[in-house]
Amino acid sequence: MQSTTIIAFDHHAATTVAAVLLPGHRTPVLHSLSSDFPTIQRFVGRLQRQGAVTCCYEAGPCGFELQRALTARRMPCEVIAPALIPRRAGDRIKTDRRDAGQLAVLHRAGALTAVHIPSEQEEAARDLLRCREDIRADLLRARHRLSKFLLRHGRRFTATKKAWSKRHDAWLRVQTWPLPALDQTHRAYLRAVDEAGARLAAVEEDLRALLTLEPLRARVVRLRCFRGIDDLTALTIAAELGDPRRFGSAPRLMAYVGLVPSEHSSGTKRLQGGIGRLSKGESSRVLCDRRLRSRTRAPRARQLPTNHGHAVVNPRISE
Repeated sequence: MQSTTIIAFDHHAATTVAAVLLPGHRTPVLHSLSSDFPTIQRFVGRLQRQGAVTCCYEAGPCGFELQRALTARRMPCEVIAPALIPRRAGDRIKTDRRDAGQLAVLHRAGALTAVHIPSEQEEAARDLLRCREDIRADLLRARHRLSKFLLRHGRRFTATKKAWSKRHDAWLRVQTWPLPALDQTHRAYLRAVDEAGARLAAVEEDLRALLTLEPLRARVVRLRCFRGIDDLTALTIAAELGDPRRFGSAPRLMAYVGLVPSEHSSGTKRLQGGIGRLSKGESSRVLCDRRLRSRTRAPRARQLPTNHGHAVVNPRISE
């Protein structure tokens, strides 16, 4: 590492600052570049002709495309976890040039932690899964707006305990209003619920097409063996975690998804808290939801009658 030129990027949508730390130097040289990949590749290529180089930049909204573009040209590049970058207490100055320079110095010292780079198929599946979560949030908001509108005008569904069922949907569609403005408001809110529900159903159908694609298929098949995990839950875990073999132990996996216990002990006092969800919101959410569902006892299968030691097959069940 001491004989390798370190190139640290502070990468943004329009501009990029490159900090070049040459072997034997303690202060990096800063360069301002445009963020298009050919410009960055030519810049790294000129330095690569002088000796071995390695690149790095913080994970952020620009994603992994820069890393893929550089590695495709055989230019080593790592994406650094921003939360694990050492930061000096009391440092209140933050600029692009300063961040790039500090990143180069810390990379030379070996104080940075690289993140796992997903494959393009894994990232595409993860984006579609997160799109589904966004649509679910939109559907929840649309339902809340409709239900609160009805509640403000004294309309409350009491036929069943569970809302948003077929009976509840039929009740919503037969509501009448004395004023045209109220009727228009009700139809607009109801149309928003229908549109969000249709969008969610379409995305879920697209997600089921990903269940047969590698490398997700094998992981989904193994995860489906656990109780409480269906196809979309298994696909979410497989896409968010990637290859689980990269975690050396179960505690490392739980630390990655943020499901870690808390403790505040001092002297003879020991206080242990519950498990909190600190990061990786989607993967930790589905794991917690399935854990709660698996706590309920599974229904016992109905024992079929026997005839001379042989089970009698119910023709309705066998169809």
